Amino acid sequence: MEKFRTVLDFCLSHQKVLGYSAVSLLTAGSERLFSAVAFQCPCNSWNMLYGSVFLLVPALILFLLGYLLNVRAWRLFTACCAPGRCCCYIHRRRFWRYVSVLWLVTVSAAVAPLTWIAVALLGANLYECAVSGSSLLQRHLCQGRGTQCHEQVARIPCGGTLPKEAQTFVSLQTQSQVLGCILIASIMALVLAVTCINRCRSPVSFLQLRFWKIYLEKEREVFERKAKEHATKLAERNLKCFFESTEPEPFQTPSNKDWQQISSLYAFNTKGQYYSMIHKYISANRGTSIKSTEEDVFSPALGFVDGTDCNETGTL
Repeated sequence: MEKFRTVLDFCLSHQKVLGYSAVSLLTAGSERLFSAVAFQCPCNSWNMLYGSVFLLVPALILFLLGYLLNVRAWRLFTACCAPGRCCCYIHRRRFWRYVSVLWLVTVSAAVAPLTWIAVALLGANLYECAVSGSSLLQRHLCQGRGTQCHEQVARIPCGGTLPKEAQTFVSLQTQSQVLGCILIASIMALVLAVTCINRCRSPVSFLQLRFWKIYLEKEREVFERKAKEHATKLAERNLKCFFESTEPEPFQTPSNKDWQQISSLYAFNTKGQYYSMIHKYISANRGTSIKSTEEDVFSPALGFVDGTDCNETGTL
């Protein structure tokens, strides 16, 4: 039991890294399976279009899917385009806050598509097919030759060889794998740099961040339990009145305004030590507005506050 608790604590403390790792592994496996089963280079004038579509379109789909399943994105749209609030007229300071949150959403959504492209480049099949159909490469290799040379170059991914161009075929594989390694190294360097910058600019200490994440996890667990209990009681009351034709008993439930306020974006303020929008709402006078003020700061180091509702992504 103690070993299980140790593993569980480790997973909870590193759930973001483990989540990204799981997404990357699933994407890499899907790309390999997809390339082996579905991809078949036509080895003609369609090479460039066919290879590019298989390389970029799935990455685009994964990127859009990352936006669709990101809770922080829906919190952003709720805060920006809520009923009674016009998206066309946004204060400059608030606009840059939204941009910073949108940047965090974009970074999270880019994990799967970048993994797809990196694995595809390491495999080299898609790159070979696309580049062998490039008119620039064909003109370079077929200077002083007829159109038959262009067809032979397009057939290189299918085993076609030329006395001089056989080395170019090997170089295409090498180029693809080198580009894949460079992409992976660049991503890792960028992640490390951004993480260091965010930690250096964090408005709270390292241990407080750990406590903060634990609190959010517990708040989410209690919220789900209380929400189920509250919804169950409300459903039982309504159905009882419906089937028994009785008047409904008074039942206290949050108003639309209450839900709207706790669903908005979190902002850090040194004057109030709040760990979530629910914490901020409860600490303020009930029914009053808890909109952001000029002293509020949207820190990238605290981006996890609006992204803790992991279980909700499956229902969006």
